[in-house]
Amino acid sequence: MTKRHVSLPADAEAGLEEFLDEVDRRLASDEDTCSVVEDVLVDLHGDRDAYERWQAGGDVSPAERVRLQGYDPCNSTLESEYYAEKDEEKFRESKHLQWLWRQFDATPMADNVEFALRFRQMLADHLFAECGDDCRFFKGISVTYGHNVEIGDNVVIHDDVHLDDRGKLTIGDRVSISDGAHLYSHDHDLVDQTAVENFHTIVEDDARVTYDAMVRAGCRIGENAVVGARAVVQGDVPDHHVAVGMPAKSVKIKPGWEDVATPLDADGVNANRQDERRVERDLPEDFEPFDEFQRDLEPPAPPRSSDE
Repeated sequence: MTKRHVSLPADAEAGLEEFLDEVDRRLASDEDTCSVVEDVLVDLHGDRDAYERWQAGGDVSPAERVRLQGYDPCNSTLESEYYAEKDEEKFRESKHLQWLWRQFDATPMADNVEFALRFRQMLADHLFAECGDDCRFFKGISVTYGHNVEIGDNVVIHDDVHLDDRGKLTIGDRVSISDGAHLYSHDHDLVDQTAVENFHTIVEDDARVTYDAMVRAGCRIGENAVVGARAVVQGDVPDHHVAVGMPAKSVKIKPGWEDVATPLDADGVNANRQDERRVERDLPEDFEPFDEFQRDLEPPAPPRSSDE
């Protein structure tokens, strides 16, 4: 046992539970999610007096008005909002919840571990496609959409982790993802970076993705496997394997699991199986794409030889 139980004073615990229950109830109700998020953020940031003055038509400075308008997620845009293939109906809801997650992390309360972990667990139940029990989400976690993430029970995700669910991301039970790790589910074409393909990325039960590692879209981290610090996973990591390096390669099997694990020298260890996990998305027929780079991607003609 590496940790001890810690509890809040009774008054703080009662206030925490009352707040969490209220927000959870409102998010689960028919109340407009955008309005709930705005209301909660106004109070979390301690701006109720200025907000009420503004709503009553009182004088506010331009900076105050921008700040107060910013509590309403409908007055914001997220990077993922510009992605062509997103599910508009699902994103309309998840954007508001994602805004609440991000702006909560900008409050001093985000550093109160007991409160913050329980707040994010409650919010994850609404934001993610699935979220199990007893998960611990630390500060600075970012997601692309949220509604394409599935998470099991007793998962811990540490500071500054990026969960890219532009495709689909599945994380099993008892998974640990360390600080600064990035899990991707989309890839860009090597020549035309505006051409994007989405994949299903999987982290199986009891796996660990350690500090600052990167998992490429469409990869599978096997059950009880470990991805070493700063490793770059380009292919599958088999069950019970330890993979390290750039690109990551299996270097050992966890002690005690040798009889059930795929041998290190077996064919196909760490193979890339992206094609098996492609997520197809169709764009509307009337969709008008926008190329932010506006580059000419035609390769140059080869130079003429001197004897021509």
